[in-house]
Amino acid sequence: MLIVLALGFIVFGAAAAALFYVLRPETLRIAVGPEGSEDHQVVQAMAEAFDEESRTVRLSPITTGGAAESLALLGTGKTDLAVGRGDLGMPADAQTLAVLRKNYVVLWSPSGQAGKGSKRKAAGKIGEIADLERHKVGIIGKTGANIALLRTILVGSGVEPDKVATVQFGTEEIEKLAQDATLDAYLAVGPLDSKITAAAIAATSRLRGAPKFLPVEASEAIALKHARYEAEEIPGSVFNAKPAWPEDKVDTISINHLILARKELSEAKAAAFYRQLFAVRDTITQRVAGGAHITKPETEKEAEPSVHRGAAAVINGTERTFLDKYSDYFWFALLLLSGIGSAAAWLRRYLNRDERDDNTSHRNRILAVVSEVRDAGSENDLLTSQREVDAIIGETLKCYDDGAIEQEDLAAFCLMLELFNHAVAERRAALQSGPADQARTPGPTLASPRSGEWPKC
Repeated sequence: MLIVLALGFIVFGAAAAALFYVLRPETLRIAVGPEGSEDHQVVQAMAEAFDEESRTVRLSPITTGGAAESLALLGTGKTDLAVGRGDLGMPADAQTLAVLRKNYVVLWSPSGQAGKGSKRKAAGKIGEIADLERHKVGIIGKTGANIALLRTILVGSGVEPDKVATVQFGTEEIEKLAQDATLDAYLAVGPLDSKITAAAIAATSRLRGAPKFLPVEASEAIALKHARYEAEEIPGSVFNAKPAWPEDKVDTISINHLILARKELSEAKAAAFYRQLFAVRDTITQRVAGGAHITKPETEKEAEPSVHRGAAAVINGTERTFLDKYSDYFWFALLLLSGIGSAAAWLRRYLNRDERDDNTSHRNRILAVVSEVRDAGSENDLLTSQREVDAIIGETLKCYDDGAIEQEDLAAFCLMLELFNHAVAERRAALQSGPADQARTPGPTLASPRSGEWPKC
């Protein structure tokens, strides 16, 4: 009992340890930067919400110098997730888990002159992208992706990019941007409610005159040629109500800021992260306003990068259950166990073939003893036969206990014992009745003896 109890504790402990291992939260590293940026704040709030409410996923933020560094870490496998813009150079196996925010391209020109004493064309005469030729554009944000984005827009609009000068300003240099009289137009990339974009428009309008928003009329063509861009519209009055900036909707293109993972990330981990992210999105939004921009990726159309299969399964409702994933393994295990069981049974029968032969010889010997019993001349002869059969019974039962013979073999042996007991009972009755009764005793019969004279097998 102590051994059984100890084994029970061992099995229970092993099961508890296995359950703890399976159900423990999975920690995913996520690279984001730079420190203090809106993306960094959203991810920090996301990690805190996951710690408080998630039982399956935890996040460990890795602060980087920017999206390019985050994507580089993802490419080398030093992080599980990364935050980056969709048009940045990224690893070939990077896939989308969620859209952190949608960035809109906002192009505008001031209505005032380019500056006192300047011989440059007045910026107010710039009414469309084609007018940007031989002019200078101030770009907010020092990432090279913004310059590449402007060149894509210019090419799509029929303007040679080399004929448009550009200069970049940091997000903290809005006043410097507005005071630069050499600039004829401005470009900002961010959400429609971006404080940086709104501050830049307000600052340039204060110093250079009301903004004239430049539509990207070739937005749909650009989106068709470049899968990472989407054709969008900037709603009227989104940046200011009175006066309305812009006065009416303006065509533009957008680029998504994404939460990315490598293709090698397991489907289960990706699905668990996606489910938990949208379960705590309201909590994230309460802490950081940028959490409201988190949306699900599009799975119904081709996009770059593609959506991770784990997130896509949750979005499309095709996520596989535990049985769906491992049912084939269960069936294979059952077939394997069945085969092993059959092989073990055959091997046991093969190894016990000598014992089965002995059992057959024992049955044959009992049949021979039955014939001897019918001709026994005294009670001593009957006792001798019974002792011999008792020894055979002992050997047979030992073989049965050892598993050498099967239940059906034992049943056949019981029939032999029944026949033997019947013969002994008949012969003993004949010997006790005397010579006169023996002369009248008919030959052997299988009639039932008196009740209680046959031992049961």
